[in-house]
Amino acid sequence: MSAEKTNQSWGGRFSEPVDAFVARFTASVDFDKRLYRHDIMGSIAHATMLEQAGVLSAAERDAIIDGLTQIQGEIEAGQFDWRVDLEDVHMNIEARLTDRIGITGKKLHTGRSRNDQVATDIRLWLRDEIDTILGEITRLQQGLLGQAERHADVIMPGFTHLQTAQPVSFGHHLLAWFEMLSRDHERLVDCRKRVNRMPLGSAALAGTTYPIQREITCRLLGFEAIGGNSLDGVSDRDFAIEFCAAASLAMMHLSRFSEELVLWTSAQFNFIELPDRFCTGSSIMPQKKNPDVPELVRGKSGRVFGALTGLLTLMKGQPLAYNKDNQEDKEPLFDAADTLRDSLRAFADMVPAIKPRVEVMREAARRGFSTATDLADYLVRKGLPFRDCHEIVGHAVKYGVQSGKDLAEMSLDELRQFSDQITDDVFAVLTLEGSVNARDHIGGTAPNQVRAAVARGKELLAAR
Repeated sequence: MSAEKTNQSWGGRFSEPVDAFVARFTASVDFDKRLYRHDIMGSIAHATMLEQAGVLSAAERDAIIDGLTQIQGEIEAGQFDWRVDLEDVHMNIEARLTDRIGITGKKLHTGRSRNDQVATDIRLWLRDEIDTILGEITRLQQGLLGQAERHADVIMPGFTHLQTAQPVSFGHHLLAWFEMLSRDHERLVDCRKRVNRMPLGSAALAGTTYPIQREITCRLLGFEAIGGNSLDGVSDRDFAIEFCAAASLAMMHLSRFSEELVLWTSAQFNFIELPDRFCTGSSIMPQKKNPDVPELVRGKSGRVFGALTGLLTLMKGQPLAYNKDNQEDKEPLFDAADTLRDSLRAFADMVPAIKPRVEVMREAARRGFSTATDLADYLVRKGLPFRDCHEIVGHAVKYGVQSGKDLAEMSLDELRQFSDQITDDVFAVLTLEGSVNARDHIGGTAPNQVRAAVARGKELLAAR
C-alpha cells in the first residue's frame, strides 16, 4: 500500500492505514490548532534561516513565506479546512502549503522535526500568554491601588481565625492583595525567562546534519537563548510545569480574595456591595444577589491545581527523549492559562467597582474588643511587663463580655478596677482611629502609611 494511502508525513514505513478510531484517538488537531499563529511564525523563521544557510533558494523561501502568510489569512477568516487525518496543526498547515505552492512546500520541513517544532510553538504561545497575564495582573493591581488610596481612612476589623483581632484600614487590607499579586508577577516574569529558550534545531532528538544556523532563528523569533542539548530540547516540559505552578499560586491568591468577597457580601457581614453586573439572582428566591464571579474564580482554582498535578504526573515516568505522552501536555496548559487570564480579567474589571459600606465596617470593628492589644501596649508603656498586661486586659475583656460593654464604652472607674496604672489618657488608645494610627511604620495600617504604600505601588507599576 502506498504512503499516500497511509499518511503523507510518515506513511512510507507502513503497509496499512491507521484504524479510523485510532486516527481520531491519536490526533491533536482539535486542540493544538490554536497554535497556528506561532506555528506559522516558527516556520517563517525556519525558512528564512534555511535560505541564509544555503538549503533553500531565495525564490523558494519567498514562496514558502507568501504561502504561509496566505494560510494564516485563511485560518483567521474561518476558511481553513482542518483535517483529523493530518493529525495536528503542523501537518495541516504543511499540507495546505504544499497544495498552494507545490513541491517547494515539502522542503519547509528540512532540518527539523515535529518534535522540536511543537516544543517551539508551545514556548512561543506561552510567552505571549504570560505577557497578557502580566498585563492583567498589573491592571488588577492598579484597581487595588485606586481603591486603597480612596479608602485609606476607612476602618474595618482585621481578623485572625475569622475572629475579630484588631482594627485595620480597608485600604491596608486591599494592599495585602496587592502584595500577593506582586509576588505572582515576579514569579511569572522569572518563569518567562525559562520559557523563552529555543528548542528549534534539536530536530527529532539528535539535531540535524544540515548546516542550520540556530542563532538566526533564535534572533528572528525573539528567544533569549538557544537550548544547549537536543535531547532535552524536544522533551523538556519544565517550563509548562513551572508556569502551572506559578498559575496555581496566583489562582490560590484569587481564591482567597474570592472567599473574602463572598463573606463580605453576605447579609451577616454586609461589608461591601458588588455591582449587579458581576452578580446573578435566584430562579426561586427573588431577594437573592449571588456573588457569582468570586464564587466561580474560587472554584476554577481547582482546574489550575489539577493542570499542575496532571503535568507532573505526565512527565514523571518519561525516558528521554520525546514520547507520544507529551501530546497530553497542551490541554491542561491551555486550560490553566485561559483560566488564570480570564479570572484576572474578571477581577480587574470588578475590583474598581467595589463599594465599601463604611459605617457597617466601622461598627463591626467596634465589636469584639478589637482594641484589647492596644490597651495591653498602653500598660506596657506604663512600665508593666507584657505578660502581666495581657492578663489584666483579659480580665477586662471578661468583664466586658459579662456586662455587654466594649473596652471603649467602659468608664474610667470600671477600667481602673483592673489596674491603677490606667488614667484618663487611655481613651485615646481605645478609639478605632487611635488604634489604627498607632501602627505608623512601613507596612503598618496607619492611613498615612497606606498612602505611602500606594505611592510605592504606583512607582513599582510604572517601572514595569
